[in-house]
Amino acid sequence: MLFVLIYAANPGFLSTRIGTPRFTAAVKDDAVQLNETDVIPYTHFSLSLNGVRGFAFWVVWNIDGTSLKKLPRRGIKFVKDPRLPDEAQIGNELYEDNPLDRGHLARRADLLWGAPLEAKKANKDSFHYTNITPQMEDFNQSSKRGVWGRLEDALFAEVEVDNLKVSAFGGPVFQEDDRLYRDVQIPREFWKVLSFVEQGQLKAKAFLLTQNLNQLEALELDEFRVFRVALSEVESRGRFRFPAVLRNADTLTVPESLTDRAPLENLADIDWR
Repeated sequence: MLFVLIYAANPGFLSTRIGTPRFTAAVKDDAVQLNETDVIPYTHFSLSLNGVRGFAFWVVWNIDGTSLKKLPRRGIKFVKDPRLPDEAQIGNELYEDNPLDRGHLARRADLLWGAPLEAKKANKDSFHYTNITPQMEDFNQSSKRGVWGRLEDALFAEVEVDNLKVSAFGGPVFQEDDRLYRDVQIPREFWKVLSFVEQGQLKAKAFLLTQNLNQLEALELDEFRVFRVALSEVESRGRFRFPAVLRNADTLTVPESLTDRAPLENLADIDWR
């Protein structure tokens, strides 16, 4: 346990301290507690688990681009977290014999940094089902150009990130009308926030992936699109509040309705300023 606590997502990872999201009263009681807190630590990431839906409300993870490693995933099994109630976690029963993928919320490649043993521990920790949500095949090929799965890579490629450090947040959007499959409601929207420091200034960029699962029983993906959104929209959909320092780092002004916005068709459409 000591090792996990030492290497959990560090709110002081960037030059500006960033805390974890705080829930609204409507969902606060749905968060699973561990040691009297709803923030559950792993190596290089932490999360809060929705015990009603069985998936994470949010995951926050740190990326140190100066010491990233390449490690295989071979032989690592997806497992439930033994520290948490079994019934609060969705496991392999959802994913057997269908096209649903076990999708990492905190991207595995982002976590593989630091000392060799530290990186190996992060690799293994990333396979806890608490960090997994059901995703359709080719999920990371959104808009057929891989926008969603390559956001972190695009940031490092396009921005001179101070110290090559990024703190990322991500999770599903839980909606009352999410379709039911095998007695589990499948999220059809996901969000991600990338925070970083550029020339001493903290910046935050938020994105939303929307899926249209009109034929869930057949598990066919109709359409999914990526939009740049304001952090306030993520807060509204997630029913939590980001720390003020993070909200103040987001200056995006967009139309209220997604129907009035153009989706991101490729990485070049992203304005990182």
